[in-house]
Amino acid sequence: MKQNIAIVYGGYQSEAEVSARSKDGLMTMIDSQRYNLIPVRISRETWVAQYEGGEYPILRDDFSFADNDGRKVTFAMAYITIHGVPGENGLMPAYFEMIGMKHSTCPALTGAMTFDKFVCNSYLRSFGINVADSVRIRPGQTPDPAAIVARLGLPLFVKPSAAGSSYGITKVKSAEGILPAVAEARKESPDVIIEAFMDGTELTCGLYKTASRTVVLPLTEVVSHNEFFDYEAKYTPGKTDEITPARIPDPVAQSVKKVAAEVYELMNMKGIARIDFIVKKDGTPYVLEINTTPGQTATSFIPQQIRAAGMREADVFTEVIDDILQNG
Repeated sequence: MKQNIAIVYGGYQSEAEVSARSKDGLMTMIDSQRYNLIPVRISRETWVAQYEGGEYPILRDDFSFADNDGRKVTFAMAYITIHGVPGENGLMPAYFEMIGMKHSTCPALTGAMTFDKFVCNSYLRSFGINVADSVRIRPGQTPDPAAIVARLGLPLFVKPSAAGSSYGITKVKSAEGILPAVAEARKESPDVIIEAFMDGTELTCGLYKTASRTVVLPLTEVVSHNEFFDYEAKYTPGKTDEITPARIPDPVAQSVKKVAAEVYELMNMKGIARIDFIVKKDGTPYVLEINTTPGQTATSFIPQQIRAAGMREADVFTEVIDDILQNG
């Protein structure tokens, strides 16, 4: 008998629209002959299961619902594809951990740490992982542009400390641009991180781990036609060249993959993840960001990398889901 898998999508931030597209991708990439896939949309107002043409409120004490005939429908696990709050910041994993339901992404603490860019960078730096120098601006604080420039130089990036999908990010080329960029970032997150600019090749590395093996996928080189890899470049066809495998020497590629696998272990990650890098001209990899619920549309990085590895998306998702069902 096929087990019910909840495809949990939506969320509370601007990324909700991207999450809906990832849900659509997962519904086609996960083997529906093996599992019953039931979308569950999460918003601040409602949690609803989309089942047999209707929508049914989720009972939050055990994440079940009653169908049109009043029969209780339960899930074997939840595949979380919420980008942003509450999926990536640890809240949904914490909920599932409290009710004892298996889920696809990292533990709650890992989600909270990786979602806060400043906290994540500080943690990785303590283990000798290369990350950009940065300054954190807390709610109510007004940064001193001159002091910021003196420390980080120009250009620099101003980002929401807790958001995804490149919303609210500004590349700043003058001290006068810092305060407006901070205001823009605060539309997505009250905490703001200001990072030094790093010149180099942008790469992204997908990977996953099961009880039996760790799989590091081919790297993708990201060449934005915009000023940087912003939301428009990420989601508008023709705005970015995504080259898989990346056009870099094999020793550099192996170095990036080694760091990615090390970061995966250091952060106690689970399931499919993606780690973004800048590789400087001397070949040194710097971690840019960790994505614990990476996009899963047909054109997203992870499916591209799976195909470049000579694998089928359905086989990878079956491997990951079966491992979670068997091992938690």
